[in-house]
Amino acid sequence: MSYGSWKPYVSVAQRRVKAEKAAAKAVKSGAQLAPIAAYRGAISKTFWGKAWCDNLEHYSDYANRLPRGRTYVRNGSVIDLQLSRGEVRAQVMGSSLYRVEISVAALPETSWRAIVADCAGSIDSLVALLQGRLSEAVMARISQPGKGLFPAPREITLRCSCPDWADMCKHVAAVLYGVGARLDNQPELLFGLRSVDAGALVAQAGAGLPIAAKPPAKRRLLDDAMLADVFGLEMTENEAPAPNLSPPAGAAKKPAAKSRAAPASAATPRAAARKSPAVKKLAAKKTAAKKASAFKPKTKP
Repeated sequence: MSYGSWKPYVSVAQRRVKAEKAAAKAVKSGAQLAPIAAYRGAISKTFWGKAWCDNLEHYSDYANRLPRGRTYVRNGSVIDLQLSRGEVRAQVMGSSLYRVEISVAALPETSWRAIVADCAGSIDSLVALLQGRLSEAVMARISQPGKGLFPAPREITLRCSCPDWADMCKHVAAVLYGVGARLDNQPELLFGLRSVDAGALVAQAGAGLPIAAKPPAKRRLLDDAMLADVFGLEMTENEAPAPNLSPPAGAAKKPAAKSRAAPASAATPRAAARKSPAVKKLAAKKTAAKKASAFKPKTKP
């Protein structure tokens, strides 16, 4: 039976087997593949992946092509998906192995500056940015159709080696959904795809903070007396020199006045001996003996 330029239909099971064989052959020849593994359920689970897929589904011109693409990416037909600066390259298993190339225009400089300005002061770190831990206002701004980070239909060019004449065939749709699945684990690839630096959003994190109108007033300095009182220190620096009290040359020397109280070190040895306990005890005995002899009656000759 002839199908013209179309090849006969291949079931999902057959396509999966062919995809596994094609991938094994490519790896054996030294190719490094980055496939989208088969899975069930939602294509994307994180903010970046979901936002990419939501943006894709806003392409009303391709609405009838998207469901087949979701089926292909879920059953493991995308055996290789590579993202680089402004470009997506992939291999998709259909009735044969097809090559898909998608070019993505760089985000215009004015649009990127507007995004950075609008998000200033709202993103704490690059980790928070890539993990999608953003406020609803920032997420809405980044995802804004036509003005956000995600490409509009006019900013992408689609090519597939299959015989389908449509711009977005099911193989291209599968690759575009595969990009959303890849952004779940590597959201930084989106910034490279749009040729912008994610760090610029974080660098502006403090831009929204108010600037002080004038510098803070200078602190009053404590004088030496206050420092001495507070810290119990003697401030020796910057002290005035002691006055010179020596008499002028030729003046008669006056005898030094006796000090009222002699220093402890100037006490004589005799005075020190009087204060010792042994001397005091001996003096007390002598005093007692004198008193006893005074009352003793005198004997007659």
